[in-house]
Amino acid sequence: MNSPILHSLFENIVLDPSIARPVYLQLADILLDFIKKGTLRSGQQLPSTRDLAGLLQINRITVGKAYEELQMQGWLESFVGRGTFISAHLVDHEPETLTGNRHRPAMKKAGFSIPFQNYPDKATDIFIPELHLDDGYPDPSLAPLKELYRAYRNQLTRGGLYHRFGSYNDPAGPQYYRETLSEYLNATRGLKTTAQNILSVRGTLMGINLVCTALIRPGDVVVSGIPGWKRADHNFLHAGAHLIGIPVDEHGIVVDALKEICRTQKVRMVYVTPHHHYPTTVSLRIDRRLELLRLANEYGFIIFEDDYDFDFHYKHRPLLPLASADENGMVMYCGSFSKSFSPAFRMGYLVGAENVIEHLAQVRILLDRQGDHMLDNAMATILQDGTLQRYTRKAIAIYEERRNLFCDLLTNELSDAVTFTVPEGGMTVWTTFADSINLESLAQKALRKGLLLSDGKTHQYSDYSTNSIRLGFASASKDELTRSVAILKKIL
Repeated sequence: MNSPILHSLFENIVLDPSIARPVYLQLADILLDFIKKGTLRSGQQLPSTRDLAGLLQINRITVGKAYEELQMQGWLESFVGRGTFISAHLVDHEPETLTGNRHRPAMKKAGFSIPFQNYPDKATDIFIPELHLDDGYPDPSLAPLKELYRAYRNQLTRGGLYHRFGSYNDPAGPQYYRETLSEYLNATRGLKTTAQNILSVRGTLMGINLVCTALIRPGDVVVSGIPGWKRADHNFLHAGAHLIGIPVDEHGIVVDALKEICRTQKVRMVYVTPHHHYPTTVSLRIDRRLELLRLANEYGFIIFEDDYDFDFHYKHRPLLPLASADENGMVMYCGSFSKSFSPAFRMGYLVGAENVIEHLAQVRILLDRQGDHMLDNAMATILQDGTLQRYTRKAIAIYEERRNLFCDLLTNELSDAVTFTVPEGGMTVWTTFADSINLESLAQKALRKGLLLSDGKTHQYSDYSTNSIRLGFASASKDELTRSVAILKKIL
């Protein structure tokens, strides 16, 4: 190594054999950093593997592997009898002053612009204390997790591995799952489907996003209720739709308000959660259901029916979905198994006319070549043998007991501070607090006491304000519900 400058440069290289990254890759990273900063320039010769190994006190093979790594990537070129050089094809940059730390920090900002949209806050891994009155999540201890695991394991161990694992499959979902789900939906929800009417998706949000991508164009009018589910609304806005909100009262969305919009504007889609409106939990009354379907047929708009917790109804049998009375293919029906297991399981489905499902499947390929066919088939197994249905019946009885206890506690302990209507179904109580109570402050004080609840911000709109939050009861035991209300009483 004839150059004293190069000698000084290389002798200051520090390698750490105690970390997980192999030494030869550490060396390759440092050399690449020299090249990118212009410290090593195009056409410049590197020390021989013997010389550099001696200087760094490492194995010559290690240096050779580092050189080979950079050579494969095109940064170096080697010539028999001449040595190893920085590639002559690289464009030289002015050298940068080296600092003590040659490793770049993680990238924080892109060099290009990002279009701004006011998306809702992303979910984060926040600390969840033992006590929680959440947004309406199920109790995973009541889910058939062992049975699902067993069914999934069976999918992995059965024969015909290439047939099942060796290539891609139908983006709409596996035939076994779609056939089983079709039979299940026809029997439990009064739908009239075949497997060709079913598309497997990774939860309701994917279903909404897929419909927006495939069926909504910039400027299309989409109507939804206020208050509503903002994650759905932001999907519509992301698609470039013109979003119009209509009121929600104790009987669901006010369909007469929709009728007035239809008379003056071309509506492309109406988003509804008719079984238990999110967030208020009220059910869409039968006359409004029929009028909504009539308007869809008259004005030609899509009804996106988000039936996120159909099974969990306590007062009487669940009302059948709008899709069960749809005669003209106007309804896109979307459901999820997240309420039967937990939000961690991303299993859902879209139901629609065959040509729509075929179109959505083609669009889905652009985003997600296909879903988890193994998980879909495992779910089909526990649907077909009745496991999920048995566990659901058990969970409904337990959730109803928890609802009754929780509502009694709210009435007996917090009557001066809250008002509510006992929900006929679902997993939350839509609870309105006295105007004097600041929900953000309440949530902060509760968390300090070990109780997690919403601060209500997600239910606020520029032209609509409520001092209400969803208090979930399903995921907590009776003892936890009692202790949670005791904390609220103490704070209030």
